[in-house]
Amino acid sequence: MRSLRISLLLLFACTAALAQTVRILVQSSPLAGFQYHAGAALWDELRIGDPLVLAREPDNPHDRNAVRVSWRGQQLGYLPRAENRAVAAEMDGGGRVEARIARLRSHKNPWQRVLIEVFVVL
Repeated sequence: MRSLRISLLLLFACTAALAQTVRILVQSSPLAGFQYHAGAALWDELRIGDPLVLAREPDNPHDRNAVRVSWRGQQLGYLPRAENRAVAAEMDGGGRVEARIARLRSHKNPWQRVLIEVFVVL
């Protein structure tokens, strides 16, 4: 009975720690480069709220603060160059960041098609 009680206490402590995760919205921006990557082919599968994977590309020849945006293993584009510095610095410092699709809009201008939100996780 004592070991069961200890197991339940550990489970409760772990659950409480997970429940205290805080996500702070730090960026809401269009997806850059959508027209050059897999976006058009994946358009019908994308959904608002879908998680996105962010990956730093510090050796990118066009932008040393480049942050690649992927969905289910397929590259969709990048965080815009004018808005990626703070997220790149957070990632370089070991910070945890998450992203998701915030809006999808059928539009001829690729900068108007996908809006993404980036969160810092505390």
